[in-house]
Amino acid sequence: MITEPLDPMECLIAERACERLIVEFVRRLDLGDPSTVAELFTPDGVWEWAADERRVEGRDAIRRYFGSRPADRLSRRMCTNILVTVDSSATATATSYFATYRVDGYTGGMVSPRAPTNVGHYEDAFRKVGGVWLLATRSTFLPFGGTTDRLASPGGS
Repeated sequence: MITEPLDPMECLIAERACERLIVEFVRRLDLGDPSTVAELFTPDGVWEWAADERRVEGRDAIRRYFGSRPADRLSRRMCTNILVTVDSSATATATSYFATYRVDGYTGGMVSPRAPTNVGHYEDAFRKVGGVWLLATRSTFLPFGGTTDRLASPGGS
């Protein structure tokens, strides 16, 4: 629900900034340093899984949480159906769908194809702080989920 009239260009720029945060989040988890996703959140930001009451609050806690991922984890996330709703010049929400392909014990090379480990959606709230759009909350919903496989042999299968 829009709480104030917005210039169409301002709305478009806000939508794009929020979409970019969604994509940057998964890029950092898969190809960067996972702990740096904390920088995408407001200082009081929250990442949570609604179904199991897991809640990580604040940048330092988010940094520790994502920084504790196994060093030998290989993951790739497909993120799609991103729908951003700009509520005001400083707030927005979004829903996006994802599929996560993930294995532990990765040492290099190509891994045999497998089904996604998780398929679900994110519900995000964004807040503009100091002229920059950031995630205020990210809630994860997993209707399809499983355990992360550990590779039996170096690099593959």
